[in-house]
Amino acid sequence: MGLRLKFNLVLIVVFLAGFGAAGFISRQLLLDNARDEVVRNARLMMEAAISVRTYTITQIQPHLIKQLEEVFLPQTVPAYAATEAVNQLQKKYPDYGYKEATLNPTNPRDRAADWEADLVQQFRQHGDLKEIVAERQSSTGRSLFIAKPIQIGNPACLQCHSTADAAPPTMVKIYGEANGFGWKHNEIVGAQVVTVPMAIPIRNADRAFNTFMASLAGVFFVVFVVLNMMLSWLIIRPIRKMSQSADKVSTGDFNEPEVAEKGSDEVAVLGSSFNRMRRSLEKAMQMIDQ
Repeated sequence: MGLRLKFNLVLIVVFLAGFGAAGFISRQLLLDNARDEVVRNARLMMEAAISVRTYTITQIQPHLIKQLEEVFLPQTVPAYAATEAVNQLQKKYPDYGYKEATLNPTNPRDRAADWEADLVQQFRQHGDLKEIVAERQSSTGRSLFIAKPIQIGNPACLQCHSTADAAPPTMVKIYGEANGFGWKHNEIVGAQVVTVPMAIPIRNADRAFNTFMASLAGVFFVVFVVLNMMLSWLIIRPIRKMSQSADKVSTGDFNEPEVAEKGSDEVAVLGSSFNRMRRSLEKAMQMIDQ
């Protein structure tokens, strides 16, 4: 096995080990960054929905509360306002979702799906749990969701949700007496759920990963070629010349010129030693011939 082959085998083994480690670490970092980006987007949507709810409660309801006796306006309901605001966003970003998932909602569209109902039960069973962040496989692909509990902290909410008799007749006329009642103060009745797709961030992470690994492979190829050229020029070629010269000298051919002694590295020192040995051998052969 030649020196070049040994060198290249070691170089390839080292590269493959480094390539694998770099690939594993970089992919994990890119996926973590992609997930963090999705979480930031989800939190932004959640805060936007909460802001709409707060705006509705503080600036819309006080001005329209008296009209409940004549006509019920769903726009005065915080959950309705937040849902409608996000629905406008969904026209441009259809894979993004927001829902005020409720176990017993007034508006049927807010009724919790099975997986959303499980979230509500988790909040009910763990009173100190304020947020759930997890991933799930939906019909549109892999997505991340953030859920926060909906708790009846404002007694004014019970005006519409305690009993059908206590609720505004205009609301009962629209939604009926079967749903949205029986709520209690401080009870967790549902969950705000924001859903954000992960396909695009993960696709970007995969693209960045592939670009990085291709660049790393390209750098290795250049380094591999350069190192082999340096190995040939600085080590293999001088050693081959010394080997050829040694073969000729060993057969008594002293017409072979001495090895060039350039520089002060190990190869030059080896060449200098070889030349001294050659001269010594030549003198010894001359003494024998005499």
